[in-house]
Amino acid sequence: MDLVEMLKELGYDVVAEAFNGERAVELVRQHRPDLAFLDIAMPVRDGLSAAEEISRDNLCAVVMVTAFSQRDVAMKAAEAGAVGYVVKPFTMADLEPSIALALARWRQIQDLQGQVEALGDRAKAREEVERAKAVLQERFGLSEPEAFSWLRKAAMDRRITLSEAATALLSGQVTP
Repeated sequence: MDLVEMLKELGYDVVAEAFNGERAVELVRQHRPDLAFLDIAMPVRDGLSAAEEISRDNLCAVVMVTAFSQRDVAMKAAEAGAVGYVVKPFTMADLEPSIALALARWRQIQDLQGQVEALGDRAKAREEVERAKAVLQERFGLSEPEAFSWLRKAAMDRRITLSEAATALLSGQVTP
């Protein structure tokens, strides 16, 4: 039984098949699957290079399928962004836990990336508030607590966030 048959037998929908790495990336972009299986040795573009692009662009989880069981090859797959690694020949019993683990790892990675993004947004917002407080202190002679209170009141009065009030002040849309 080949990989596609095994996946269907396990209850998964196979949305596309590609026989070279370049086409695999195109199909992943087109279909946006949850998971892509890539052979390391693919024509036109190898699976590692395809996995790297798919992972870098956050398109889906990647499991490498290969006849190579050497540690260095597995490490290259991990560096390319693969979240799973299956050595041929394999059975459905080998495949099922690999899929579950790969999807779980992918979700964890996505969650972490979301958290990092949120932290970055919060840091930017905090920086904007600090800049606005500095402007209020320098231009209008307010103390730091007074500047913060003014920003907080401006935000509440306009029903916007503190960061949005800071941005409005810095862009000249509001003044004390």
